[in-house]
Amino acid sequence: MRIFVTGANGWIGSASIRELVAGGHDVVGLARSEEAERTVADLGATPLRSDLTDLDGLRAGAADSDGVLHLGYHHDFSQMEEAARIDAAAIETFGDVLADGNRFLAIASGTGGLALGRPSTEDDVADPGGHPRIANSHATLALAERGVKPLVLRFPPTVHGPGDHGFVATLVDVARSQGVSAYVGDGQNRWPAVHRLDAAALVRRAVENPDAATVLHAVAEEGVATRDIAEAIARQLDLPTVSVEPDRAAEHFGWLGGFFSWDVPASGARTQERFGWNPAQATLLEDLDAGHYTG
Repeated sequence: MRIFVTGANGWIGSASIRELVAGGHDVVGLARSEEAERTVADLGATPLRSDLTDLDGLRAGAADSDGVLHLGYHHDFSQMEEAARIDAAAIETFGDVLADGNRFLAIASGTGGLALGRPSTEDDVADPGGHPRIANSHATLALAERGVKPLVLRFPPTVHGPGDHGFVATLVDVARSQGVSAYVGDGQNRWPAVHRLDAAALVRRAVENPDAATVLHAVAEEGVATRDIAEAIARQLDLPTVSVEPDRAAEHFGWLGGFFSWDVPASGARTQERFGWNPAQATLLEDLDAGHYTG
């Protein structure tokens, strides 16, 4: 297949391109800079110089494809509404191009906020009145009525592995700056997790076997206790581990305080069974203990 990928040089996108190319697919990757073009080419894909705000560029990439893997997003927490608007425009553009063509549109989403205190599943429906990005998932699934095969790929808060600069890397930075590795309350609230390479393997399986209006959970670990995460960071940095009261989470962790307070386990069992996906890479705590975040 010829697959157009946004977020091509990103954390999940770059791993997914390697997986797709290894599977014999012809991949075109969106690249917004010369550096990104080189990265995409090095991954074995053909770079298309454009960005998410260039709807003509998105149309061109989608028109010449058997499907679109939309992993790009403007991750700026200070401009969430604008980022969601850009994402919505991209999804609408892809839908217009792919309509009635029996082609797929796979987008990235998240498992956070679907359920609190119990493992969320693929059947849980996110409230479109929550995060502004959630409505875009609903819009994607609705494209099934227009002859598109929509896939919503829900990733956990932690897609980990060597080179990760996401939430866990931020927790490490906070621990270094505060001189302690902390968790919130009793630290029994849980974060689901998946290794980046396992996530890429699922992406490939999903786009090779698209079905109508499918929601997937790219979850390898249903829930890792945040206290265990904090203790693993403490071991690597040789720091004490402490508890922070919930009302002090934002003061201690900054913008990450609210996220790290959530108890948001998620199940990937149904996705694993349906797609024959068997995560085999290191766990989050194994990556931490290997020093990938603290070396």
